[in-house]
Amino acid sequence: MVFKKMLSAFGVGGPSVDTVLTNPNTRPGLTLDGQVNLLGGDSPAAIEQVVIGLVTRVEVEGHDTEYAGTMEFHRMAVSGPLQLAPKQQLSIPFQLPVPWETPITDVYGQRLHGMTMGLRTELAVARAVDKSDLDQVAVHPLPVHERILEAFQRLGFRFKHADLERGRIRGVQQTLPFYQEIEFFASPQYAQTIREVELTFVTSQRGVDVILECDKRGGFLSAGHDAFGRYQVSHADVDRVDWAQVVDGWLRETTSRYGSLRSQGFGPGRGHGRGHGMGGMVAGAALGVAGGMVAGEMIEDAFEGDMGGDFGGFDE
Repeated sequence: MVFKKMLSAFGVGGPSVDTVLTNPNTRPGLTLDGQVNLLGGDSPAAIEQVVIGLVTRVEVEGHDTEYAGTMEFHRMAVSGPLQLAPKQQLSIPFQLPVPWETPITDVYGQRLHGMTMGLRTELAVARAVDKSDLDQVAVHPLPVHERILEAFQRLGFRFKHADLERGRIRGVQQTLPFYQEIEFFASPQYAQTIREVELTFVTSQRGVDVILECDKRGGFLSAGHDAFGRYQVSHADVDRVDWAQVVDGWLRETTSRYGSLRSQGFGPGRGHGRGHGMGGMVAGAALGVAGGMVAGEMIEDAFEGDMGGDFGGFDE
């Protein structure tokens, strides 16, 4: 009897949890629907609560350190306290709202290289370890995101990499403690001026803040530097403009207004970006995110291998 209690304390013979998503594909501002399936163990169990949360990998850069951690950035309880009898089966349906700022992980059905996303389920059992389950999630772009990404393709830019940086961008209202950087190699028509471009979307119900960071080449008598630009678009503008022309205008304006952008606070400053990179717009690391940086081998292992995938372009 004592041995059974010890096994139960370590999760052996205890209840199990398995979350099934109706569809693992979603978009910012929509929902993830599914159900949490509980199965009782060898003895009655007092469940304290069942919680689901979105987790992803975030880069953290300090003055002298840089590391990646798994962060839970959005969570919701799907059940409060309940009693689970031995071998009892119980299904709990849920609808999890996906934050508008949730980063894009997939474009045209392909995973962006560098991006991971999962839905974690926690089963908190009284006097026992938490039971957890992790399911892959794919976040697809909204129409306005698609048009802008297509514009970069039409202008000849090639996708390089995407990641999440912990911090906040000056002058931009954020609800999440990180931002996404989608990196491109410059196309031939811009190659004499720009090496690479980093694109950031900060999305809300009204529209999108588009932040560009251009790695400018140096001239005969000048050194290279980063140029920043911020532009706002509405979801309603999706089919009203020529997006290739708009993005071309953004790039030309951004690379020609470096001095004035610096004076507006877009230039290098306190933050934890790379040198004069996006750190120049970052106001500092955000604290108090739900769950914080999650340290768990189960989550890290699940993100390895099959959750990633190279994405060499935007061709369908």
